[in-house]
Amino acid sequence: MTSRLTQLTESIAGFNADSLRVDIAQQAIANAIQSITQTERVPLKQALGRTLANDITAPINVPSYDNSAMDGYAFSGTDLTQGEIALKIVGKAFAGHPYSQPVQTGECVRIMTGALMPRGCDTVIPQELVAAANAQSITIAADVIKPGSNLRLAGEDLPAGATVLQQGRLLTPSDLGLIASLGIAELDVMRKLRVAFFSTGDELRSIGQPLDEGCVYDSNRYTLHAMLDRAGFDAIDLGVVRDDPVALEQTLRDACRQADAVITTGGVSAGDADHTRDLMGRLGEVLFWKIAMRPGRPMAFGQINADGKSALFFGLPGNPVAVMATFYFFARDALLQLQGTTPVRLPMIQAISTHAIKKRAGRTEYQRGVMTYDAAGIAHVRLTGAQGSGILSSMSEANCMVVLAHDEVDIRAGQPVSAIPFAGLI
Repeated sequence: MTSRLTQLTESIAGFNADSLRVDIAQQAIANAIQSITQTERVPLKQALGRTLANDITAPINVPSYDNSAMDGYAFSGTDLTQGEIALKIVGKAFAGHPYSQPVQTGECVRIMTGALMPRGCDTVIPQELVAAANAQSITIAADVIKPGSNLRLAGEDLPAGATVLQQGRLLTPSDLGLIASLGIAELDVMRKLRVAFFSTGDELRSIGQPLDEGCVYDSNRYTLHAMLDRAGFDAIDLGVVRDDPVALEQTLRDACRQADAVITTGGVSAGDADHTRDLMGRLGEVLFWKIAMRPGRPMAFGQINADGKSALFFGLPGNPVAVMATFYFFARDALLQLQGTTPVRLPMIQAISTHAIKKRAGRTEYQRGVMTYDAAGIAHVRLTGAQGSGILSSMSEANCMVVLAHDEVDIRAGQPVSAIPFAGLI
C-alpha cells in the first residue's frame, strides 16, 4: 500500500504535499480509495440511507396493467365523433374491483382512479368534463377530449427488465417506495462503514469532568459523532488521548484493528507536542499534511497499518470549525466512496454577497453564511461575523458555507459568490 500511495503523488498534476490545492487534494483522496466489498441483506424498511450493493431490475411492469388516471368514465376512443355523443353506462370499475365484461361501441363504464381499464376501453373522460350524466348514460360534448386520454399504460412507470436503481446509490425514502412497488421485500446493501475517531490534547476534558485551569471541553468528538451518524456510518468513539506518543500509538493501533477508517482531531500541525506525524512514519504513510484552505490548513490523509490490517487515516485540525469544514469537504465523500457509495456533488448556489469579503488568492476559503431569498427569488448571503476556526457558534448560526475559490480575491458587496446550503448535509 505504501508504494501505491507514493505512486499517486507522481500521477497527479500540481501535487505539492506542503500546500495542496483543495481540488487536487480531493482528487488524490478519491484516487487512493479502494471500496469495501462486503454486503448484507436487509429488510426493505431497514434500507433507508444504506448503499445499494447491486442494480435493482424490475421483475414486473409498474403499473402491471392499464388503468385510469382519473375518476370519470371509460370508453373506446373510436366512439368520439365530430359532434356530441351519448354513451350508455353499463357498469362500474373501482381500484381492486374491475369491471369484468367487455365494453361495446356506444357504452361506457363509471371508473375510479387506478382501476383496471375494462376490455374495449382506451379513453377516460374526467367526470367534470361530462356535459350531462344520469344513472343510465352520459353526454360528451364535441372536441372536449381526445382518444387515449387519461390512460396509464402497463409499464409506463417501470417496464419489466429495466434497471430501476444502480449499484452504489444511497437509498432515499422515494427509492424504498419504488422498490416496494416492484414487490421486493429484501435487498443487498453494502455493510456499514466502521469509523473510529478520537481527540488528542492534554488540554481537553470530556463532558462531566472538572474543567481545570487552561483546559477546554472537547466538542470535536460530539460534532464528529453526529456527522458520522448523520452520514450513516458506524461511529466508534475512542475518547480523548493525551499528548503522549505511547498512548497515541496504542490508540491508533486499536482504531486500525476495529475500523475501516480512523479520524483524529488535533495533533497534525508542526508543534513540539504533535506526535501524530512521527507515529505515522512507523504505522503507515501519509499522502499529504497541509491543504491550501481556510479553515483547515493542517489536515493529513493516508493509511494506518496494524497487525495485518489497514485503515484510511484522516488527521483533522483541532479547531472546531476546521474539523467540520475538513470533514464535509474531504472526509465525508471519501468515506462514502470507501463504503461503495457513488458520491453526489453537493449543490452550489450563486448568491449575492450583502457586503464585502476580504480574500487573498492562493487558498480556498470556506466562510460561514446565512442565505436568504428576496421577493424575486434571488439568493442573498451574509457572513455570520467573525470567521475564526475556533468559533463554533458561527456554524450553528449559519445555514450555508460560502466557498471562495483558490484564485479568487476580495469580494465586493453586490458581487455573486458560490454557497453550499447546509440543508441535507449538516
